[in-house]
Amino acid sequence: MQGTIKKLTDKNFGFIAQDGSDKDVFFHASGLNGIDFSELREGDAVSFEVEETPKGKAAVNVVKA
Repeated sequence: MQGTIKKLTDKNFGFIAQDGSDKDVFFHASGLNGIDFSELREGDAVSFEVEETPKGKAAVNVVKA
C-alpha cells in the first residue's frame, strides 16, 4: 500500500494517510523497515503493509517510497 505520513508523535508512533482511503492507519517505530523513526517527516511518501493487531489495524514494513 502507499500513503503519506500524516502525523508523528514524540512517542515513536504516528499515522499514515492511505492513498485512496479516508481512513488513517497507525504505525509504531517497531514497524519501520530499514529506516529510523527520526528520519521521517510529516508529508513523506511511504509504502507499507497493514496487519491486524489486538488494538486494530497497524502499518508494518513501512519504508520511504
